[in-house]
Amino acid sequence: MKRCLLLAATALMTAGGCGSSGSSGQAGTGGHPAGTGGVSGGSGGMPASSGGAVGSGGSQGSGGASGTGGHPAAASGGASASGGVSGSGGVLGSGGSVLASGGSPGTGGRGGTSGASGGRGSGGGPGSGGASSATGGQPGGGGGGGTVSATAMATAMGFGVNIGNTFDNTTTWETGWGQPLVTQAFIAGLASHGVKSVRVPVAWNTYAMNGVIPSDKMDRVKQVVGWILDAGMYAIVNIHWDGGWIDGEGTSAQYTLTGDVKTKFASYWTQIATAFASVGNNLIFEGLNEEGKFYVGGNSSGTPDYAALNTLNQLFVTTVRAQSGYNPGRALLIAGFTTDITLTCVDAFTIPTDPAGADRLFLSIHYYTPYTFCGLDTVESWGSPQTTWGTSADQTALQADFTKLATFVTQRKIPVIIGEFGVTKGMNYPRQSSSRIAWMEAVTKASYAHGMVPVLWDTGTDISRADGSLDTELQTVLADTK
Repeated sequence: MKRCLLLAATALMTAGGCGSSGSSGQAGTGGHPAGTGGVSGGSGGMPASSGGAVGSGGSQGSGGASGTGGHPAAASGGASASGGVSGSGGVLGSGGSVLASGGSPGTGGRGGTSGASGGRGSGGGPGSGGASSATGGQPGGGGGGGTVSATAMATAMGFGVNIGNTFDNTTTWETGWGQPLVTQAFIAGLASHGVKSVRVPVAWNTYAMNGVIPSDKMDRVKQVVGWILDAGMYAIVNIHWDGGWIDGEGTSAQYTLTGDVKTKFASYWTQIATAFASVGNNLIFEGLNEEGKFYVGGNSSGTPDYAALNTLNQLFVTTVRAQSGYNPGRALLIAGFTTDITLTCVDAFTIPTDPAGADRLFLSIHYYTPYTFCGLDTVESWGSPQTTWGTSADQTALQADFTKLATFVTQRKIPVIIGEFGVTKGMNYPRQSSSRIAWMEAVTKASYAHGMVPVLWDTGTDISRADGSLDTELQTVLADTK
């Protein structure tokens, strides 16, 4: 998800796209659907190929003008805010460990196998000083230890959710897009309702000072990650849209990979990996979000520049592996081309060489297909909102997408994290509840069937930010896909 804004008063969730429309009304890749009533993908923003991304920046469609930096405005037409920086502290203790569901952290225990053996809900951990658990377990105190198997972790990571529009917002730290402060009660509630993994998107560059991430911002993310791990879940931390600096959005170097970007990218990952060095193997780093949309000559209507994305993914892996603690062996999540299935599943996209050896990497893919159902809430020249989903043709198309992806990654021996998927509830065109459930269940089941990890995009629409409780539709999804 890219620049997003939650308008709490109307429960208008932009699930990330804010996509721009081209002169012909057809957007590029990269955007996401809105939530309750929200519309992302600018006026005329059209979904890309299967894999489900839409739009690549710019103004949103009907429902108000975008504010500074292209943040979607409210349905009443208001512009988005910009400005201030604030933060709070709290540091995850050195070597703080976490075990699978039911486990408690050990102190000084020997390293276990992260994600090895067991099912999505199994677990259990050591007492004080004991060995870490096998299922999703991570070493106790200290650094370095523990064997990581990304393939085994994919099974143990179960159903995941995003803490969206929060640390990834680019106006005011944590709360700038209408979200409340993240609390430990919210995190614990997620775990109690069957969530096994939590993705924490972060806009690091927005709040950096001369290329240095402020300690209070780093410490706050570490605090939330600590809560996630202490609750027995996996955590994913990334560099999110963050103003679009990675692919030069809105600059003269748009959609090209520059030397300055590579330098800054390596610097941030050095800082992040160093800060989290003592945090064990249930923490996964994700190099970037959807901003790997590089094109030859910067022409987004032309040929994708896979060499640029391959270079950035390799730089991510090499940089993190060079740091201390758990970093030489922890699982890492690399980005597909705009995280789109069709644009990623090509021979020109290559898997980085990993100094840690085999089975330590995941591939990131996002899924919002068909966008007419998942996100579109206004009639456009290229299509109209689809309020129902679930016909035989719908099911066949979804299965074909996941089969295509599974074939590609099986050949390359890399498991997948579906880092975002979701469907709007619709404001102008309310989605049928049973169709929302059917689509979310189909994505979840297809993910599990192919050894992938489904991670729902949420900004408070399907999950309460107060206590982590799930709405009735999502409760049904989790119950039906156990």
